[in-house]
Amino acid sequence: MKVDGIVNMQFEPEAKSRSLQIDGARRDLRLDACRGVALWFVFIDHVPNNIVSWLTLRNYGFSDTTEVFVFVSGYTCMIAYGGVLKEQGWLAMILHAVRRSWQIYVAFLLLLIAYLVLVQNLGNVRYLDETNTAVFFEHPGVATIHASLMQYKPVNTDILPLFVLLHLAFPALLWLFRCSTWVALATSVLIYIYVQIFGSNLQGWPRGEWYFNPLAWQVLFVFGMWCASADPAKLQALVRSRGALACAILYLAFSLIVTLSWQVKAIEGLLPATLSKLIYPIDKSNLDALRLLHFLALALAVVRLMPHNWRGLSLWATATIRCGENSLTIFCLSILLSLIGHAVLEKMSGTVSMQFVVSVAGIAFMIAAATLLTWAAKLKGRQPQLF
Repeated sequence: MKVDGIVNMQFEPEAKSRSLQIDGARRDLRLDACRGVALWFVFIDHVPNNIVSWLTLRNYGFSDTTEVFVFVSGYTCMIAYGGVLKEQGWLAMILHAVRRSWQIYVAFLLLLIAYLVLVQNLGNVRYLDETNTAVFFEHPGVATIHASLMQYKPVNTDILPLFVLLHLAFPALLWLFRCSTWVALATSVLIYIYVQIFGSNLQGWPRGEWYFNPLAWQVLFVFGMWCASADPAKLQALVRSRGALACAILYLAFSLIVTLSWQVKAIEGLLPATLSKLIYPIDKSNLDALRLLHFLALALAVVRLMPHNWRGLSLWATATIRCGENSLTIFCLSILLSLIGHAVLEKMSGTVSMQFVVSVAGIAFMIAAATLLTWAAKLKGRQPQLF
């Protein structure tokens, strides 16, 4: 049984089975498509001073693509490893979760090596400070030790260690869910609230703390687990509720106005200055409540707009699905491509037209790589592995 594929999203009453679906015809393509778009946004956003980034989520609301990855990871882990638990027992489930955690950890180390090699060969000392790699070249021995402990993380690689810990913690979280769903949710929320009040975090190196605080971001991962295990009829009723949709739309509109007011002078006067000062800055490291609520509202709206039987057969949709199917590899590739894109704009030209060329070329490369990976996986008779 494959454990790393995506399964039918349990928002529809007819989706009764909790076992993993690896049949492409029954696969819920909405998850892959959303994750694929999120990967494109990751690349675009990580190219500094890129006008194309105005097309991404972060400019139109409190949350961004990070929330997408964490929620979907919790959802798919619950279905996949929960299925393994049911069929093969606790030991097999734990081994599957640990193995996936190890794969992400290895991917982080390999990305780190490629990242350092690329920075060193760009030939500009300024990149050392911009990417937080100067300290590595100054103290390579100590930095290697801290990197292996996931305490040292160059810019834009921070999310992988978060996924390593979430996968390691999954067996314990699943045990808690098996004991009581509400106890699991309450425990997660209480930890999240504790972090918001006291700011507890893991130690980073050479200074500071983890950018993505696992103690805070776990709440979104756990919420994804709950959505995968909740009663389909009750979840369906919530998703299809007109009241819930109205609240989601109102909050999305509020978030849109607020974020645009910080960037567009003409809109700045629409909101009281005291309100903007009250909610800004919105803490990403500790998953500010405004970000969490924005993602939940956005997720509800997306589910309503993308029907359960959506197949995504258009060319662009197929491209996003291919990237979503190979999210770990494509994410690592996007980080390297964004650094290359930054260097190209700095050395050649930073014009608007060049920014579009770099963005389109990078996405095209990601699509080509993802398509090749999916083709190779099908030749071997397996599904691509995901976060």
